[in-house]
Amino acid sequence: MNYPRQTLVQLVEAGFYQNTTGVCLATKRNGTWHETSVADFGKQVRDFAMGLYALGVRPADRVALHAENSTEWLIADQAILSLGAVTVPIYPTQPGEQIAYILNNAEAVAYLVSTKKLYAAFKPHASEVSSLKATVGLVETATRDMASFAEVLEKGHLQGQATPELLDELKAQVQPDDLATFIYTSGTTGTPKGVMLTHDNLVSNVFGVIPRFPFDLDANRGHKLLSYLPLSHVFERMVTYLVMHAGYPIYFVEAFQEVMDDVQTVRPLHFTTVPRLLEKVYLGIKHKAEGMGGVQGTLMRWAIERAENYDVENPPRGLDALSHALADRLVYRKLRALFGGNLDALTSGGAALSADIMNFINGIGIFCAQGYGMTESSPVIAMYERGKLKAGSVGRALEGVAVQIAEDGEIWARGPNVMRGYYQMPEATAEVLTEDGWLKTGDIGHLDADGYLFITDRKKALMKLSTGKYVAPQPLEVALSARPFIEQVMVVGQAQKFCGALIVLDEAAVRQQAQEEGIALDDNRPLCEQEAARRYVQGQLDAVNPHFPKWEQVKNFTLLPEAFTIEGGELTPKLSLKRRAILEKHGDAVAKIYRR
Repeated sequence: MNYPRQTLVQLVEAGFYQNTTGVCLATKRNGTWHETSVADFGKQVRDFAMGLYALGVRPADRVALHAENSTEWLIADQAILSLGAVTVPIYPTQPGEQIAYILNNAEAVAYLVSTKKLYAAFKPHASEVSSLKATVGLVETATRDMASFAEVLEKGHLQGQATPELLDELKAQVQPDDLATFIYTSGTTGTPKGVMLTHDNLVSNVFGVIPRFPFDLDANRGHKLLSYLPLSHVFERMVTYLVMHAGYPIYFVEAFQEVMDDVQTVRPLHFTTVPRLLEKVYLGIKHKAEGMGGVQGTLMRWAIERAENYDVENPPRGLDALSHALADRLVYRKLRALFGGNLDALTSGGAALSADIMNFINGIGIFCAQGYGMTESSPVIAMYERGKLKAGSVGRALEGVAVQIAEDGEIWARGPNVMRGYYQMPEATAEVLTEDGWLKTGDIGHLDADGYLFITDRKKALMKLSTGKYVAPQPLEVALSARPFIEQVMVVGQAQKFCGALIVLDEAAVRQQAQEEGIALDDNRPLCEQEAARRYVQGQLDAVNPHFPKWEQVKNFTLLPEAFTIEGGELTPKLSLKRRAILEKHGDAVAKIYRR
């Protein structure tokens, strides 16, 4: 693949000349949108970079960035990279012990934190980190010795006046093969590992993804894009670099719960998402249609059934296309209004997107597909191509990226996007990187005759039943989590005769269904112990099980009283299941499945 080898700062700055809106970035804070122009963004990056320099940050130093998505996040990131330093992002949901571990492992010289609330998680461990020279509050300051965002800008402005050529000299010294970031993996099975990515790793991924992006970047300038997935995750970060390079303004939401309200205000052309949001939208639409009466209800249910049966590989033709156009005119355009009415495409990542949800969203007229990758590959390995979709597939490998399937079914990838290794972990690096550059992804999958990649499961998540049968739990979990009444699910069964499931209820949906059926729930008992809830979940299992081989079907389940959480140690910061931790914490619930 031919692409311009450059730094991430050069990549982003090239987009300044493409932006036609006057807005570079916007952040919603306390219910109000705060827009920053391209000129102000560029000036603040320069001043903040010089401010960090004045605080002691030098090329190759590591700077931790612990904050929610915001304009300040990108200003800080670009300032760090301008100095030739390394950005170390930390999830806002990361517990204090992990924050301290990351800072110590990365030997961070500065810690940038957004709010007092986030600093409170780190505060008890602050004395454990000896490498820090400075702490900066990006939005709020929590201690007397913490510099504010404005103070760093002012300090940088003065430094820039005193040494006007210094920043340009530092930027000129940064090379594409220099390290740009350490991204610490979520640690589903152990200690987080610092993935070392260079400027070129991420830049190559941006240019590899651009031809696959779901709309023409040149023809649609002037539209807005929305962001709610954390910039601490490499997927959202890479996409942000891409759209800033293309000259699009990005609007950062304040809270996940407000996403569907914010799309009404921003009316974005595109945003990246996780499958769970789309599942909730689908279930909400379906439930509303089932409760509608008269002709309107009949029409709505007819249109939804058409969308559910939509096939992205074989779009409607002939008379079927006319029928679909009628459904679009009468129903689908109203459903698209839920996304602001201007949404052209959605890109799903972070977890597997079920074929049913993918078909439904495309059926109502919003292009929706998924890609595949991991932090160690910057992150995209394979991605959809508009007009060439296969439901259940993550698309074909990017140009310049090679994919092969090992003898045991593991997916291997090689290309300019593959990491340099894990920081200070040569043995762990050697486990996943071969001498000739192949990255062992740890995922199981297969390629079809057309080169489309299908993911089956995580290699380490495969279970072996006592019958000798192997089970990949993820497809089951994806199918079940897309059903009503089920909020979270983990399939179990290692060394057992059959598969079971630990299930967390969607309590609001259960209560609403019970109310509609006239069933009085017992307020003195946990909902997970009530027969109505169990009956509703069993109905969903009965609908899903026939689509899987008998040995993969869930025969029994336990309803848990509380959700899996990051704080509880059951989820990683990017919301992946920590299977080992869940099994240890809910051992009694698993045993209950097999006592019945």
